[in-house]
Amino acid sequence: MMSRIPKPALFAAALLAGLSYWAASHILPAGALLAAWKGTGVGLLALWALTSAPTTAGRWIALVLAFGALGDVLLETSGLTVGALAFLIGHLLATGLYWSRRRTGRDGTAPAILLMLGVPLTAYALFGSPGVLLYGLALGAMAATAWISRFPRGLVGAGAVLFAVSDLLIFAQIGPLAGSIVPDLLVWPLYLAGQAMIAVGVVTSERTR
Repeated sequence: MMSRIPKPALFAAALLAGLSYWAASHILPAGALLAAWKGTGVGLLALWALTSAPTTAGRWIALVLAFGALGDVLLETSGLTVGALAFLIGHLLATGLYWSRRRTGRDGTAPAILLMLGVPLTAYALFGSPGVLLYGLALGAMAATAWISRFPRGLVGAGAVLFAVSDLLIFAQIGPLAGSIVPDLLVWPLYLAGQAMIAVGVVTSERTR
């Protein structure tokens, strides 16, 4: 797999940074070091995408990933609302990219509609606030348009779904799964895997073109 990925050392460094953060977050106290560490994994993915596919879509997805890395840091330093705002901007940018590269015909329309409606409704059911509903709409739009984009569905579409599940687990952690170990175990791995799959799907697709 790694042999088919451009700049494999940089990509591996991104995954190592992300995975090591997950381990460190269960050991080290919260602070500036851990916050910076948290943003490093996806930040390196953004750099990898930018340097591996210097096309419009490559730069676009790099910007999306950069907002994700910013959101990771802001969640730790400025709280949920500010961090979520960075992610929301990233979702809107990603939605624009995927919509501009949408497939012709109706392939995948039904799952896309389910994501578009199901994600925000589930988010609101887990943590009923207007802000969460607004964020859920952006998250659902991102996942839905990723599913119907021309990028590889098994990478970009599936990665966007993992991203959405990760965020829904965060809302569940605040609500019905408060005190559960499940979100602690799954939120970060699902998020990191989703971001990595999205990056690989867009970059490899652009390089093939």
